Amino acid sequence: MTQNWLEEPGRRTPLLGEYDVVVVGGGPAGVMAAAAAARAGRSTILIERNGYTGGAGSAGGLSTFCGLHANVHGEHRQVVHGLADELLERIAALDGLNEPHLSFANRILAQAYDISAYKIALDDMLVESGVTLLFHALAVGVVMADEHRVDALLVESKSGRGAIRGRMFVDGSGDGDLAAWAGAPYEKTDPAHGMLYPSLMFRINGVDADAARATQDKLPALMEDAEQAGLFSFPRKRPIVRPQRNPLEWRANITQLSNPDGSAIDGTDVWQLTRGELQGRRQVRDVFPFYRREVPGFEAAYVVDIAPDIGIRETRRIVGAYQLSEDDILDCADFPDAIGVNGWPVEAHVAGDVEIRWQRGENPRGYNQLPFRMIVPQVLTNTYVVGRCASMTHEGQSSARVTGPCFAMGQAAGTAADLALSGGLAAGDVDVGKLQARLTEEGVRFDGGEAG
Repeated sequence: MTQNWLEEPGRRTPLLGEYDVVVVGGGPAGVMAAAAAARAGRSTILIERNGYTGGAGSAGGLSTFCGLHANVHGEHRQVVHGLADELLERIAALDGLNEPHLSFANRILAQAYDISAYKIALDDMLVESGVTLLFHALAVGVVMADEHRVDALLVESKSGRGAIRGRMFVDGSGDGDLAAWAGAPYEKTDPAHGMLYPSLMFRINGVDADAARATQDKLPALMEDAEQAGLFSFPRKRPIVRPQRNPLEWRANITQLSNPDGSAIDGTDVWQLTRGELQGRRQVRDVFPFYRREVPGFEAAYVVDIAPDIGIRETRRIVGAYQLSEDDILDCADFPDAIGVNGWPVEAHVAGDVEIRWQRGENPRGYNQLPFRMIVPQVLTNTYVVGRCASMTHEGQSSARVTGPCFAMGQAAGTAADLALSGGLAAGDVDVGKLQARLTEEGVRFDGGEAG
């Protein structure tokens, strides 16, 4: 009988370095955590599996910042500030930033950008902040100092296996890898019963922008007509197709990736990830001809780029001291330990569709605060968890997983790591008042810009 495992010999793992702060994952939360920690004077390393940072905004081809803005009592405002402002300025200086545009029935602003400018701006910001970058390195495990403290992160790369020792760790992996390996409790929605579906983004060039804009709101009806006529079949309703920095180029978010049983692709399963990549490209191949044939403005268009990675929206959610909930989002909740804000609605990518749930009330404030407790995992005393794997319910995560709140969580975690190291404190024992004062000094707002 064939064994389904192999016994590997013991090994000595080279120590690649020792740092005050080790950040795993270069998505929007991880980059802000690393920059904040390094600017506080802490030796900081950021480990990223790709050759660039940006997460879904670069590798996933997203090319649009969601969650920087909120609809505050009917007025559209940028509500996420701090290091996010500097990043926007750096992208704009590279001529890579669009003016914010209205999205989802003109109820909320999002902001498109050029992906290449985003990558370069992040390179410059991180290097100038003093962050040590390690690209092309995949985190594969941890070594524990004891049951509550991580001692080192294990990585694999073309140089082989290595260990990176740290005093404080920030898990911005998106999947909660480090925290889960270290023993922190987590939740993961069953892919067959609600896990958010991934997508594969692609970009279209050669668009007649004026003609395309004139029919943009009619896309769902055109898709429905094409399906009823038996001409095309679409993986999901509610397409998101928007112009980018150059109006000749549009971003298409219209795919939805699933297993043969209809369940969502699980981003922690390498076989399902492989299926999702193949399926996503097939969907691009099958759906794009609809635009050439049926949508004004796209007659001479072509696919210029398919994102390097599928965009994963949800896998593990670490259970922390508090789980941000859908009610917190919809009721515009405040918290005494606020570290930033989020103005995005609940955006649930369900089977075949996207469901949007807006903040409640006739004239809602339009944003909720993010509590410090949501980035503090249970069990672990020298680790923060930020981004889409932070402590949120499934429904709460459907809102606060987007870029704006991830920026806020990351900056707070990097700053908190410095405070914890300065005081010899556990991650969750940081003086929140001091943390809030530091964040305020760095330009973060907790009031949505409402206060004078």
